[in-house]
Amino acid sequence: MQFIGITHHGEPWAAALADSRVFPLAPVNDFWSDPSGWLDKAASLPPAVSASQGSASNASDAGSWQARSSVTEVPLVPASARVICVGLNYKAHAAEGSYNDQELPPYPTLFGRWTASLSVGNVPVPVPASEAGLDWEGEVAAYIGRRVESADEESAAEAVFGYSTFNDITSRTAQKLTSQWTLGKNGDFSGPLGPLVSRDEVGDLRDGLQVRTRVNGVEAQNGNTRDMIFSVPEIIALISQTFTLHPGDVIATGTPEGVGYARTPQWLLQPGDTVEVEIDRLGTLVTPVGDLTLRSRA
Repeated sequence: MQFIGITHHGEPWAAALADSRVFPLAPVNDFWSDPSGWLDKAASLPPAVSASQGSASNASDAGSWQARSSVTEVPLVPASARVICVGLNYKAHAAEGSYNDQELPPYPTLFGRWTASLSVGNVPVPVPASEAGLDWEGEVAAYIGRRVESADEESAAEAVFGYSTFNDITSRTAQKLTSQWTLGKNGDFSGPLGPLVSRDEVGDLRDGLQVRTRVNGVEAQNGNTRDMIFSVPEIIALISQTFTLHPGDVIATGTPEGVGYARTPQWLLQPGDTVEVEIDRLGTLVTPVGDLTLRSRA
């Protein structure tokens, strides 16, 4: 089952997604209060009608399928969520970054994103005035579906509700100003997420999903989740020893090699570029790049 966030009745709602049709389910906070329950309810929905059926006149009514193109999409993440990102979590990417001649660290590098930086597919991301361009980082995002506190890896694995595509678009100049990455990882609209796919349809990332990133149609990244240094259960279990995770929290699991700043010469995203993140079983996330004037919408 797939889900997206939409604007419905003037507020963020969760909606089931099937065949380019959406079915509004509940306000986002209500959805994350019982995600397993809403998964069961979504599984029992009537079949999605064809794109030729239905009309704009019933687009605002809950309890009916409507065209995905008729709604405004928003991140399916509650405002209270913690978004925890994992840096340098693929061996080859660690080698092209900070650990090219060092032993890999015993613990994952973790940093936070604010929910205000999140976005969805097809929403342009602006290049800040202080940046020569932006960098792509195609990756899998994992969504927490139950409370996790002081968990072992087995219970941490069971706490995952589902996954989506994610692009951890980065302002490299800002990121490198200090040893802390927060500034460079929270640009306006710089965290686009794709539709959430339930865990039962995705399986275990350790079995391997191919992660591909293309810039203007040219492949820039091609990795596999089996090459992660730290697995999702390991990451969740570690985090839960310090603070409690709640439904709707997001773990961005890291990116494979092939980012732009590590190349010679550097290859960075410019206004007019388009970046695509394609991941097995999760689909393709498309993000256009715009200019600074787009920040007025933030």
